[in-house]
Amino acid sequence: MTTLFERLLNGELPCAKVYEDEHVFAFMDAGQVNDGHVIIATKAPRATLLDCTDDEAAALMRAARRIALAVQAAFEPEGITVLQANRPAGWQTVPHLHLHVLPRHAGDGVELTWPRKEPGIVRLRELAARLSVPAAGSA
Repeated sequence: MTTLFERLLNGELPCAKVYEDEHVFAFMDAGQVNDGHVIIATKAPRATLLDCTDDEAAALMRAARRIALAVQAAFEPEGITVLQANRPAGWQTVPHLHLHVLPRHAGDGVELTWPRKEPGIVRLRELAARLSVPAAGSA
């Protein structure tokens, strides 16, 4: 199935593109939360961050930094949130790897909350021991 972002990239739907390189393209979010809200998506049809290559992930973050700098210069927000979500339970609404560069202002209505549990250092170390994080370039 072709995603909305693939249709934008292929020119089947209009968009206001702001950046493009070998791995990613970026465009103004049609649902602007605040002026300057940009989406950066992979050119390859990757569903989530778990499905992309290291190069694609790095390209997303490089583009996010460049775009955040441009958003800061153009719109002078009080802050910037960079958000990347995976799968519906993780708040992903389009099944194509992307992230948001969202200019922020106090009282703009954007909220992100979660219940802190603070399990203590012993439990944190137990949780950390369960992870097997591959070295760079090996996954």
